[in-house]
Amino acid sequence: MPSLQSLRRKIAAFKNTQKITKAMKMVAAAKLKRAQDRILAARPYAIKMRGVVSNLSQRVNRSSHPLLQKREGKKVEVLVVTSDRGLCGGFNGNIVRKSTEFVRECESRGSVAI
Repeated sequence: MPSLQSLRRKIAAFKNTQKITKAMKMVAAAKLKRAQDRILAARPYAIKMRGVVSNLSQRVNRSSHPLLQKREGKKVEVLVVTSDRGLCGGFNGNIVRKSTEFVRECESRGSVAI
């Protein structure tokens, strides 16, 4: 049977580990919030850019440039980017889950997901 002193040391070590984990979670949450705020701040620029590109594509002869031609493509390419820093398991899980759902949806529509 362990002594009282060794039990107290184990409890103290466990509490210290809990404090460190809590601090790491708070840092990860702050970084995620900062990244989300940056994405939301960039949204108006992305919307404006989409409008500019749409306006330009309407004014240009579509057959003159291969990127502006409408095609009936059956292939969809998916690039999944996940994080490798901090406590990001849930974040990565959500990204992978959503990308898998998207691939299944594309396959059900008859598109081939790559």
